[in-house]
Amino acid sequence: MSNECGCAYKTDHEKENGNISISYTNSTMKDEERKYLRKLPVHIKVEFQLNEDKLNFLLVHGSPRKINEYLFEDREEKSLLKIMEQADADIMCFGHTHKPYHRVLNSGVGGQNHFRHAVNIGSVGKPKDSNPKGGYVMLTINDNSSVLDKDSIKVEFIRFNYDIETAVKSVEASPLPNEYADMLRKGF
Repeated sequence: MSNECGCAYKTDHEKENGNISISYTNSTMKDEERKYLRKLPVHIKVEFQLNEDKLNFLLVHGSPRKINEYLFEDREEKSLLKIMEQADADIMCFGHTHKPYHRVLNSGVGGQNHFRHAVNIGSVGKPKDSNPKGGYVMLTINDNSSVLDKDSIKVEFIRFNYDIETAVKSVEASPLPNEYADMLRKGF
């Protein structure tokens, strides 16, 4: 059981609400559920062999270094490239910030391209980008995909309607702050 999420709260009010959320989660989680979650992989790596290229695809929650590390869209390119290079990731999908984005970075040296794709998949629910719809990513890798061609890997952000009001009512009926229900409605 943890009483700290490692979240990047900006205000005391946000931290207080976060503590309520953690306390509520701790009160509802059963031991067998915790045991199951602890057995899940920290990250998933898949290697694709495409023609003459090898393409490494990495799935993480926060980053390959830490489950609750934030990789915001405005992170310095050099820093994001270093994280991906150290993890040997050509495509890295992550979340934690709940804000979807796709950045293409070139880690090639000496005039030779090596494009890497950083993809924040956002969040199925509560995507913090002012769009309350649910969201997911469709990643297309085909036999013509290559680290040498930045456009050969397609990333499509797909949004869908869901019954937000049912989710809102569940939050309002819980010990969680009603502010969380408003956040669902506003997509933040």
